[in-house]
Amino acid sequence: MERYEIVKELGSGNFGVAKLVCDKNTKELFAVKFIERGQKIDEHVQREIMNHRSLKHPNIVRFKEVLLTPTHLAIVMEYAAGGELFARICNAGRFNEDEARFFFQQLISGVSYCHFMQICHRDLKLENTLLDGSAAPRVKICDFGYSKSSVFHSQPKSTVGTPAYVAPEVLTRKEYDGEMFGPVESPYM
Repeated sequence: MERYEIVKELGSGNFGVAKLVCDKNTKELFAVKFIERGQKIDEHVQREIMNHRSLKHPNIVRFKEVLLTPTHLAIVMEYAAGGELFARICNAGRFNEDEARFFFQQLISGVSYCHFMQICHRDLKLENTLLDGSAAPRVKICDFGYSKSSVFHSQPKSTVGTPAYVAPEVLTRKEYDGEMFGPVESPYM
């Protein structure tokens, strides 16, 4: 972490804390998720790193690297300066049809790419959808902590995610078909 200077705290959650950092050499800003080393470094964190690292798409927060400090594991990623899509909707009150389409098309493009790569996010919500801060903001999907890959992992069957957003098949605790999130027609084939 010697290469980075901490600028400010971005937020915190069950995982730990997210901070804005600046690369001392390039002056580029990054977001870093700090997770306390120990029991919190479990298969979810391993999956998050493995799955997020494999995704390279303009509508997914870019994964940069993982660093270890004496006390924390640090996941360095692209900084989305525009904040959450949730906050933008709350501030606007509502979007007109063109604005909604603009953001929805980007979101679907990112989700379609995840599914093409055989990764299911499993906690997709407005709070995990960031904006890059440009004049015509680009949507950036983040937080792959609950993600599963049909290549590396078993079928998704656990109840995870934010209760208000959880799909019916998850709530009924049925093992759900991972192929349901596979591409029907994908521009990435």
